[in-house]
Amino acid sequence: MAAGKGTRMKSELPKVLVSLGGRPMLDYILDSISKTDQKLKPIVIVSPDNKEIIAAAAKNYDVQYAIQGQQLGTGHAVACARDYIDSRATDIFVLNGDHPFYKVATIKDFPLKHQGILSMITVVLPDFKDWHSVFYHWGRVIRNQKNNAQGIIEFKDASEEERQILEVNPNCFCFNKDWLFSHIDNLNNQNKQGEYYITDLVKIAFNEDHLVKTFSIPPQEGMGINSLEELQIAEGLLD
Repeated sequence: MAAGKGTRMKSELPKVLVSLGGRPMLDYILDSISKTDQKLKPIVIVSPDNKEIIAAAAKNYDVQYAIQGQQLGTGHAVACARDYIDSRATDIFVLNGDHPFYKVATIKDFPLKHQGILSMITVVLPDFKDWHSVFYHWGRVIRNQKNNAQGIIEFKDASEEERQILEVNPNCFCFNKDWLFSHIDNLNNQNKQGEYYITDLVKIAFNEDHLVKTFSIPPQEGMGINSLEELQIAEGLLD
C-alpha cells in the first residue's frame, strides 16, 4: 500500500518517496521483496496523482500498479488491487510501503508460515517510552482469554484501557485469496476515521471461528514512518 500523501511529512512527495538514508522509503521494501525470489509481480497500490512519480522512482523493480481513486482506508486500498492479482495466487500478502525495515527473511518466511484464512505480524513492545513512543498511536491487538487474536482496535477507536495494550499492529497480513475477496466488500466505515479498515477482517475471521495466527517481530523491524519526528528516529536506527 503506497497511496498515502506526504502531508504529515511536510513534503510534496508521496509519503513512500520521502528520503530515508538517501533512498526513498519504498525502495527499501521493494529491494527486500526482490531478494525473496518471488514468482509473481508485487502490486503497488497508488493514487491517481502519485502513480507516475512512484513508477519513476521504482523503475528498477518489476512491479505492477493498482489505482486507489479515493483514500477510503486500507480495506478499500486492498480491494482496488483485486483485478490485478494473478489467477494462480492462492494467498495475498499485504504490506505498507512506509515500513522500510522489514528483513528479507521475514518477507520470505511469513507467507510460508501462513496457514488457513488469515495470519498477521505483530510488534510486542516493552513500553511506549523513548523511541517506542512512535508506536503509541498504532492499532492494538485484542486477545481473548485463550490468548487468541480476536480483533484489532484502531487507536482513535480504543478505550484508555485498550490503549495500554503493548501488542500493536503494523498492517502486515497474509490472507486466503478467496476468503479475502468474499469478505472485503462487507467492511463498513462506522469508525472515527470514516474509513474501511482491513484490520476489521481479523474480527470477522475470529467470529467465523477461524484461528488467526500471529507472528511477532522486533520493534525496530516493524517500525513505520508517518512524521518528521519518526523519520529522524528511523535515520538513527539505520544500520
